[in-house]
Amino acid sequence: MACGLYARRVVAKKSSRRTAQAGQSQESAKRGGVLPLTRINIVVEGQTEEFFIKKVLAPTLWPRQIYLTPIILGVPGHKGGNVNYPRVKKDVLLHLRQDPTAYCSTMLDLYGLGDGFPGVPPPPHLTGVQKALARERAIYQDIVASAPETRADVRFYPYLQVHEYEGLLFSDPIAFARGLGQQNLYGQLEAIRNDFQTPEDINDDPNRAPSKRVIALYYGYRKVIEGTVAAQEVGIERMRQQCPHFHQWVSKLEAVAPLD
Repeated sequence: MACGLYARRVVAKKSSRRTAQAGQSQESAKRGGVLPLTRINIVVEGQTEEFFIKKVLAPTLWPRQIYLTPIILGVPGHKGGNVNYPRVKKDVLLHLRQDPTAYCSTMLDLYGLGDGFPGVPPPPHLTGVQKALARERAIYQDIVASAPETRADVRFYPYLQVHEYEGLLFSDPIAFARGLGQQNLYGQLEAIRNDFQTPEDINDDPNRAPSKRVIALYYGYRKVIEGTVAAQEVGIERMRQQCPHFHQWVSKLEAVAPLD
């Protein structure tokens, strides 16, 4: 009996010592500037956004120990394509449930969203950013209500690009033209940019959306390859300076804390 009691006391002391040492290690890590790892899965609509996350956005967050993983919407063999809400919701819930130690976000173009998205369609008189915010709120509320057990209220950050990916590239027309290898287009790209208060305001008319404007100037535009190179030329900081909605999203990603 005495031996058993002594053994339990020894185990308890060792356990307390380990707990104290772990706490000291964590404090030492904090003092030494070592940050715990944070992961964010981002559901994207295609290869262009996948490459953008991997090659342009993700590296800017590595110093903060925040790691982004882009995941193309859909299942193998049926990736990308039509961005309707049932597909988006299915993928978001899947990642929230299967990877409980990671956050989840989206990067989908506001222009050309498919059917089924929650909420009342925003009035046409709203700005692009206002429309995106209304849609994002409705998506967030629906996901949180559909899967409260996943802690989606703190783990999910929906983001809709206003109006589409190419809008970001208009943040710096000179760098955009250089990234396309078409420096002669600088003046025309700048003229388009100067017609709007921000690149995010370049309109979502089916014939005059940002990508349609680029193709009208440069028919050979290769969205995945040249769109990524152009984004690298423009740079995240310039995009954040010029695109307030994009800046707000990146600020949220920067601010996430490691999940318990």
